[in-house]
Amino acid sequence: MPLSFSARHADARTLDAGVLAVLCVKGTSAPDALASLDALLGGAIARSFSRGAFIGKRDEVLHLVGGETGPQRILLIGMGDVTDRTAALKRAAQLAGRRANGLETASLAVMVPSGLDTTGIEQVVVGTSMGAWEYRELKSPPTDVRILLESITVLVDDESAAAVGMSNGEAIAAGYALARRLQMMPGNLCTPDTLADAARDIAARHSLDVTVLGRREMEALRMGSLLCVAQGTPQEPRLVALEYRGAGDARPVVLAGKGVCFDTGGISIKPAPGMEWMKYDMSGAAGVLGAIEAIARLKLPINVVGLVGAVTNMPSGTAINPGDVVQASNGTFI
Repeated sequence: MPLSFSARHADARTLDAGVLAVLCVKGTSAPDALASLDALLGGAIARSFSRGAFIGKRDEVLHLVGGETGPQRILLIGMGDVTDRTAALKRAAQLAGRRANGLETASLAVMVPSGLDTTGIEQVVVGTSMGAWEYRELKSPPTDVRILLESITVLVDDESAAAVGMSNGEAIAAGYALARRLQMMPGNLCTPDTLADAARDIAARHSLDVTVLGRREMEALRMGSLLCVAQGTPQEPRLVALEYRGAGDARPVVLAGKGVCFDTGGISIKPAPGMEWMKYDMSGAAGVLGAIEAIARLKLPINVVGLVGAVTNMPSGTAINPGDVVQASNGTFI
């Protein structure tokens, strides 16, 4: 189930949330916005700050149990000494999302430092989404199904002012999720055709142009450097071009992603220990597809072309030999 996001201006003690995560810069005192909630907890939050139980170091987490009303659990999360506020917000929010998911709650509220701009709100949404994300498609359901995070509320000073940051964050988070899903798929499920189908799906949902070339088309274009990688497997190679147009006739930004869906090394086979990680050799392709998903959702005023060369590299009697010479489409012999 996809996460739902909202921005809300509210008193912390009135929140009906499973978890309230408070993002804190190192060396600050308890946020004033927590005063009413802290009163219900007998001053536990203020004491945690004043007695040094929590000082806001990067990745520091203090877990408090809530009161009879308000959030059931409170997580104080440290941002550290902030030199790059954007990166610190994203990191702390990611930790909040991950911890909240581990606590098996359906709802998370995130209290952020006051005065955040659009980019700050955006990064909180992206971070919490990344932290809460899990690849669960292939897991057999246990007897007691875990409660997973469903909704994230960002507590803000002005709901209308936060709207753009929330929308942008959701778009970027969707791109991240698409890329990570492709990355996490096992090599027998994420094939060159899988990447091509993902590109077609993005194109269909956002009215983009997509071109997918197969082996014969690439042979006609003399794309020997790509085709030679796929010689050892019956899986068809694919070359994908996904085009987003948001700026008329302007020159496009070109993103090229490596899509080796599993890289054994071919005849020069890699060592067995760690071989399973070679499914991640298509991460560049996943990143390109995720980026265009986000760009299309953001409706950015640019033109972008995403190129994905998708192959599987296997050893066999037809695989390329060490020392073989191939010709690339630009005429260069390699």
